[in-house]
Amino acid sequence: MKLNSAERALMNNPVRALVQRHYEAPLLRRLGGGCEGAEAIEIGCGRGVGTEIAMEVLGAKSVLALDLDAEMVDLARSRLARFGDRVVVRAGDACEIPAGDNSADVVFDFGIVHHIPDWRRAVSEVARVLRPGGTFYFEEVTRHALERWAYRRFLAHPEFDRFDARQFVAAVEDAGIEVGGRWVTRIFGDFFIGAGKAN
Repeated sequence: MKLNSAERALMNNPVRALVQRHYEAPLLRRLGGGCEGAEAIEIGCGRGVGTEIAMEVLGAKSVLALDLDAEMVDLARSRLARFGDRVVVRAGDACEIPAGDNSADVVFDFGIVHHIPDWRRAVSEVARVLRPGGTFYFEEVTRHALERWAYRRFLAHPEFDRFDARQFVAAVEDAGIEVGGRWVTRIFGDFFIGAGKAN
């Protein structure tokens, strides 16, 4: 599902971008290693900050950046135009990633899977497109956070089948991506960040 206006503002602001670049990206590197020279996919790319980080901080060679929201796709295309043909931005659904089996070295999820009603299908798609040994980097929001008053009042999320960190990691591993201990929770268990390797 698309972000509502409040969450779009929350996710697409300079403070969020600084946190992604200077806190989340180094943590993802510690948990899953870098992705120098990788062919990557970002699901739910928003205005393109995650793709910038994938290229500039984590070392991806190329990124297919996908988002459901046409406005976000346009913003990302403008922001990422300087990378030329190394970045392709297009409308796309994480439950039907427009890429072949075993075609990506890396998939990035900067907080989009909790917006997807059939989130397990999205996880299966990530596993489908990853090459053996490829990395799934994820940063997500837990059921615990989504049940807080502010989230319920101002933000729009699927009402059912929400996950906590352990449930998400278990689903990722069931799909064939080994996470093991490469994940951590943050802010009273509201968020978790991790990385898994495709079998």
